[in-house]
Amino acid sequence: MRTMLSLTLALTASTLGMAAAQTKTITVSVFPDLDSVVKAALPGFKKLYPNINVKINSLAYADHHTALTTALSTGKGAGDVVAVDFGYIAKFAEGNGLVDLSKAPYNAGQYRPQFVAYTFPQATAPDGRMIAMPTDIGPGSMFYRSDMLKRAGVRATDLNRSWESYIAAGRKVVAANPGSFLIPDAGEAAQIILRTGLGAGEGLYFDRSGKVLVGPDNPRYVRAFTVAKQIRDAKLDARAGAAFSPDWTTAFQKGNLATEFSGAWLVGHMQNWLAKDYSGKWAAQNLPGNTYASWGGSFYAIPQQSQNKAEAWALIKYLTTNPAQQVLAFKTTGAFPALRAAAGDPIFNEGVPYLGGQKARIQWRQAALKIQPLDVNRLDPVAEQIVNDALNTVLDGSKDIRTALTEAQLLITRRAR
Repeated sequence: MRTMLSLTLALTASTLGMAAAQTKTITVSVFPDLDSVVKAALPGFKKLYPNINVKINSLAYADHHTALTTALSTGKGAGDVVAVDFGYIAKFAEGNGLVDLSKAPYNAGQYRPQFVAYTFPQATAPDGRMIAMPTDIGPGSMFYRSDMLKRAGVRATDLNRSWESYIAAGRKVVAANPGSFLIPDAGEAAQIILRTGLGAGEGLYFDRSGKVLVGPDNPRYVRAFTVAKQIRDAKLDARAGAAFSPDWTTAFQKGNLATEFSGAWLVGHMQNWLAKDYSGKWAAQNLPGNTYASWGGSFYAIPQQSQNKAEAWALIKYLTTNPAQQVLAFKTTGAFPALRAAAGDPIFNEGVPYLGGQKARIQWRQAALKIQPLDVNRLDPVAEQIVNDALNTVLDGSKDIRTALTEAQLLITRRAR
């Protein structure tokens, strides 16, 4: 009996040893520029996990999330690790297609103190499931053309003291720089106001109970629409539409823009292709009115259908909780790290060459600590489209603010039933 038991234990140990030595291949489904981050991470990851091979499957941003939606709904076709942008978190949290990382053996909650405070709530479903790990963030910043301001005799602080001072100083900047615009699109100002000054338990469009917040009696929405309308009426915006639209890109490349609001990551795009001829002429400061907001953020998740969850978690931990890797990701794409220890690296105290040597990363690091989490709702994308359409009717003068917000409230309420 003892001999048989010894033999069984020996065979078990041998089998475990073979399993440990077995090489496995996992697939990472991702979008640009996160694909560059994962690729850069693989040599370091391979040193720690020589028996895990990683295959990268990269699709364009929209195509990636569409494919992931299909894969999660059908139960097949998803990678072992999948990237999820902040804008899709609520949608994927609604179903049960992604692993709850707060549970064993992952226990991701233990890492929460190590991350920028607002990131973990973003990845947490209303029922407490944590469906993804944060990897990068986009602390908001006002980028401005220092040469245009100088020509107008305007100080940078004149632009961000308040939204009223932004418009007043902007008039001077545009007047002193013929053919220029203060901002690509007036709607951007509305989006910032909508995302700041939220109370506890408030999301952008719904509160925690699912009540619609959009409406003519919500001061946040009235102010957002009012400021945007003032910018449009003053003819200060280029009417370029959303970021990365053809008109938006053209305005940047022509050097016609005096300011832009975006995440810290925009510098990478400006220096590489968007406004590479204007290096040293752009600078950065905080958003108007002493407000703080985030532009996006990326996460990694594990689909329930993955057959390699342990290996997938090993890669996610490496990508998100390893300070050296988070710094490498920043060096690779300019993606600001969600891991607080990474932002303490000496590189974040260095000047940014494209911004004329300005030490803007210190400013972004401080801003990231002040950004409040937003409650997300599965119907956020629907509400966002309705609100944007309503804002456009105000900007083009076809409806007044109260009418537009009343109609938007009714539409969203119907969709939320």
